[in-house]
Amino acid sequence: MANKIVRIILIIVLFVVFFELGLFSSYTIVTAEAPNPQALIDMQISKVTEFFSPENVNEALIKDPTPVNITNKKDVGLKMEELSKVDGVNVDSMNITTYDDTDNKNLTVNIEALGYASPNSTSGQIVISQTPSYKVIATGQAEYKENGLRVDENTITITSILQLY
Repeated sequence: MANKIVRIILIIVLFVVFFELGLFSSYTIVTAEAPNPQALIDMQISKVTEFFSPENVNEALIKDPTPVNITNKKDVGLKMEELSKVDGVNVDSMNITTYDDTDNKNLTVNIEALGYASPNSTSGQIVISQTPSYKVIATGQAEYKENGLRVDENTITITSILQLY
């Protein structure tokens, strides 16, 4: 029994030694400099402790997003339309959520809205469809102002455009 425990410990030690040797050699190859063992070990320890810190454990737990209301839906819709190059964005279908604490002054918000394609021209006649063609998903920074939560249009970035069938 003691012999098995010693073997397991020896395998773990050998694994760690080979891992460290690989880290040092790859560091030398990538940077073309001699590695600083103390700095590399400190970096590994800080990354491992950061990974298991209580803040990161809480972030890793799946939370439901909190819906929020913004005061500048039309401006956000126009900016999303411009950035995503769709023909129009339905502000009535706009869904704004956040994973941040809503008590904070600044929030990162996720914005989802339905987008419309350009009108199709077939046989000389224009066909305008009332059904949305796209789902546009964006992120942006919002801040509480005197009249409510307002998204800064300059911080809006489109994360994906999904075509609906």
